[in-house]
Amino acid sequence: METLDKAKLRHQLTPLQYEVCVNKGTERPFTGEYWDNHEPGVYACVVCGQELFGAQTKFDSGTGWPSFSAPVQKESVREEVDRSLFMRRMEVECSKCGSRLGHVFEDGPEPTGLRYCINSASLKFRPD
Repeated sequence: METLDKAKLRHQLTPLQYEVCVNKGTERPFTGEYWDNHEPGVYACVVCGQELFGAQTKFDSGTGWPSFSAPVQKESVREEVDRSLFMRRMEVECSKCGSRLGHVFEDGPEPTGLRYCINSASLKFRPD
């Protein structure tokens, strides 16, 4: 895994992207660029460009963040325990660069039963 170059990323990313991807922040619900996107394509990491989620696995979870039932490849994302806010959640990061993406929950649709709740600010959409 690459190490995030914070100085370089300050110039490459918007302030919100930097806050989400580097400082592990979260955008407000229903404000992100992709929460209501229904175009065919692929969602890649805004930092390194690795393909993360396909539009065919995106679904409307009603949460206000883009939600996916599975990554493009299981190896595309890495999960880490997040104990912030007095909770235990599974944080999702890009496996290539370590950029923070969001969280994964076990309340998604079949066949996976998973909901990858991802910040739009951590993604770059590439339409088909």
